[in-house]
Amino acid sequence: MNTESPKDAPLQITDANQNPAELEHLLIQHLRRLEDVEKGGNTLDAARVRLDIAEVASQLGRVGEAWTQARLAFDTFLDQESWQDAVEACEILYRTGHDSAITALINGVWLGVTYPIDPQTSIVMLHHLVDETPIETEGAAVAAAAAHYIAHLRAEDDERENLSFMTSQVLARVAKAQRNIEEPDMISMWMDMLGLNDPARLLPALGRMLDAVNGDNWWYDRDALRARLPVN
Repeated sequence: MNTESPKDAPLQITDANQNPAELEHLLIQHLRRLEDVEKGGNTLDAARVRLDIAEVASQLGRVGEAWTQARLAFDTFLDQESWQDAVEACEILYRTGHDSAITALINGVWLGVTYPIDPQTSIVMLHHLVDETPIETEGAAVAAAAAHYIAHLRAEDDERENLSFMTSQVLARVAKAQRNIEEPDMISMWMDMLGLNDPARLLPALGRMLDAVNGDNWWYDRDALRARLPVN
């Protein structure tokens, strides 16, 4: 991730082609930068550097280090209500493969759906959820439909077209697995049958799914966050 980019930029990842020596050098640079930023007292900037550290540590297979740095960053973003950053932290936590990776994913999905962050980030998280859910289950359909809904709700113009194409492909994959259907009209009928085209049914279904998977492993008080929303 590039901390020089705007805080609402889409998710970015380290170049997968970098060799271990290059990654080690990059990690040292990030650690030195963290020291400098912390001296300046900017907690948000320091947390973003921690995400850079976590990204590189994860690439090096240092799961514990990556998790610790990204979790510290998440806590800062949560305190500062920097929701885009918080969801990006959850995405990195998920990709570490840590034992609590699914917990990180679920916490990130809830924030990514609740707050109007960059739609691409929310969609990435929901598609991770599709991948983690047995494709023949209703949960996979709900997660895929929620991603499609967000693409239409938050994106505009070319971005909406591009994201909607991507989310429709994932929806089609789920529909094919569940009902062996591929035609757009049949997929639309299938979505209507399950209530996936109706946000009043879709979003509560997603909420129930997240509760079922995550149990009590929430990193924040959802009721308190809901109470501070403009419309709750």
